[in-house]
Amino acid sequence: MYDVNSKCADDFISHEEILDTLAYADENKENAELIDALIEKAKLRKGLTHREASVLLACEIKEKNEEIFKLAEQIKKDFYGNRIVMFAPLYLSNYCINSCTYCPYHLKNKHIARKKLTQEEIRREVIALQDMGHKRLALEAGEDPVHNTMEYYLECINTIYGIKHKNGAIRRVNINIAATTVDNYRLLKDAGIGTYILFQETYHKESYLTLHPAGPKHDYNYHTEAMDRAMEGGIDDVGLGVLFGLDKYRYEFAGLLMHAEHLEAAFGVGPHTISVPRLKRADDIDPGQFDNGIDDEIFAKLVACIRISVPYTGMIISTRENQATRERVLHLGISQISGGSRTSVGGYYEPEPEDEKSEQFDVSDTRSLDEVVRWLMEMDYIPSFCTACYREGRTGDRFMSLCKSGQIQNCCHPNALMTLKEYLMDYASPETKAIGDKLIEREVLNVPNEKARAVVMENLRYIEQDNRRDFRF
Repeated sequence: MYDVNSKCADDFISHEEILDTLAYADENKENAELIDALIEKAKLRKGLTHREASVLLACEIKEKNEEIFKLAEQIKKDFYGNRIVMFAPLYLSNYCINSCTYCPYHLKNKHIARKKLTQEEIRREVIALQDMGHKRLALEAGEDPVHNTMEYYLECINTIYGIKHKNGAIRRVNINIAATTVDNYRLLKDAGIGTYILFQETYHKESYLTLHPAGPKHDYNYHTEAMDRAMEGGIDDVGLGVLFGLDKYRYEFAGLLMHAEHLEAAFGVGPHTISVPRLKRADDIDPGQFDNGIDDEIFAKLVACIRISVPYTGMIISTRENQATRERVLHLGISQISGGSRTSVGGYYEPEPEDEKSEQFDVSDTRSLDEVVRWLMEMDYIPSFCTACYREGRTGDRFMSLCKSGQIQNCCHPNALMTLKEYLMDYASPETKAIGDKLIEREVLNVPNEKARAVVMENLRYIEQDNRRDFRF
C-alpha cells in the first residue's frame, strides 16, 4: 500500500502506485486542459507530484512540450542562475562481490584489472586533480567487505582533506559507496563528507532482483532504504539517481520522484542532487543487450521534467554523455558536471597501461577540465568551484530553505566568481584565462547587493594581486 511517510521501500516506492500513475498519465497525455493547468502549477516553482509530472512526461502535444522545455530552462535560471558546479570522480577500488549484470566490476568478470588505491597512490591522484584545478571530488568504489572497508574509506577521506599542494585543496568530498548502516553513515558524517550518493539503478523491484542476482546489493529493500539510514545518521545532503536504460524510463521517473517525495515527507528535506546517467558500453558490458535504452530527445525531456518537478534539487550529468548532449541538457536543468574525468581506479597521475584497464564505463566527453571550463564560459555559464555551503553549514533543510526562497543566489553568484578567479589564476590556459577575466568583469556587475558587490571586487583583487585564496560568503 502506498505510504509516502513509511520507512518501508515497498510502501514509499509502491509498484501499484507507479502502475496507476502511468495509466493516469496515458489517459491524460493529450488532455490539453489538464496539461495547461500542470504547466501553470509548475510555474509557481513549488514542484509537481510524481503523478502530475508523469502526465507531462507522457505528453505528446508538440507545442505543450515546447512550453515544458522553455519552463525548465527558466526555472533552472531562477534557482541556479548561469552557474555550473564542477567536480571529478575518483575511483578508489573496483573490488566488488556483487553480480550486477550492467557493471564490469561484477564478481564473475575475471579479466578486468582489479585495483585498490593505497594512501600514497591517493595522494598522487589528488595532487594531479588539484593541479587540474578541481576542488570537489566524488569518491567511488565497489562493494567488498574485505578490500573496501569503512576504515579504508575514512582513511581515504582524511588523506584527501589533508593534501595541500601549491594553491590546491580539495574542499568537498562526496562519496558514492554501497548501502550501509546508520552507524557507518554517522562515521562518514563525522569524517566531513559533503553528499552521500547512491544510485537506485532501477525502482522496478522485479527487474532489480534480476539485474542483481547475487551479492549484498541483491537486497532491494536494504538498498532502497539506504537514504533513510543516511538521514538518520546525520547526513542531510543525499544524492539520488537511476541508470536509465535498465527498465522503462517512465517507471523510473515516477519512482525517482516518489523517492524524493518520501525524503521530503519523512525528513523535511528532499535530495540534494539527482543524477541522470544512461547505460553505456564498458569492458564486458554491451548496452545493446538491454532493450530499454532512451534516445536523446527522451533524455532531454526527462531532464526538463525532473527540473520542473523538483526545482530546488541540483542535477548532475557526467562524462558518460558527449559534448552535444551535455550542452543541450545544461539549458534544461543540469547544474553540476564533471570535467577531465577518469572512470578507472587511478588514471589522473598517469594513464593506465593497456593491459591494466579498470574503467567502470567508457567516457564520451574526453576533453580536459580547461577545455570544459572554456566551453562553458563561451556559452556565458560561470564554471563554479564553490564549496562554501557545505563548509558554512548550509546543508540539508538550511540549504533547501535558502534555495526555495531564492536567497541562495546572494551567496552562490559571488562564490562562483571568486572560485573561478582562483582557477583562472592558478590553472587556466592563457586563452581560457582571457575569456574568464572578461566574463567575471561582466558578471560581477550582476551581484545584486551593492555592499556584497564591493566585497567581491575587493576579494577578486586580493586573489589576483596578493595570491590570497578561499574567500566565501
